[in-house]
Amino acid sequence: MSLVLRQSKRSTRMLVFTRRKNQTIMIGDGIEVRVLRVGRDGVRLGIVAPPDVPVHRQEIYQQIRDANRSAAETPQKVTSIVERLRKRG
Repeated sequence: MSLVLRQSKRSTRMLVFTRRKNQTIMIGDGIEVRVLRVGRDGVRLGIVAPPDVPVHRQEIYQQIRDANRSAAETPQKVTSIVERLRKRG
């Protein structure tokens, strides 16, 4: 196993591992990341995590965050619309 510590663009440190098929990386006591397949078009990973730990691809995680932000803004928008309608009536 090769282990490298690198500085990423966001000024945080990134731990970089080299793994082969069927080898794993453990994160804490409860999260296991296993290399299932390595191909020309990508790497297939398997993740075992406790049910209370959400695991998403980055693009799905971003969609969830955007939807949550939008939903959090909705009550303010609704209140604003209601106030404008009351002023008309």
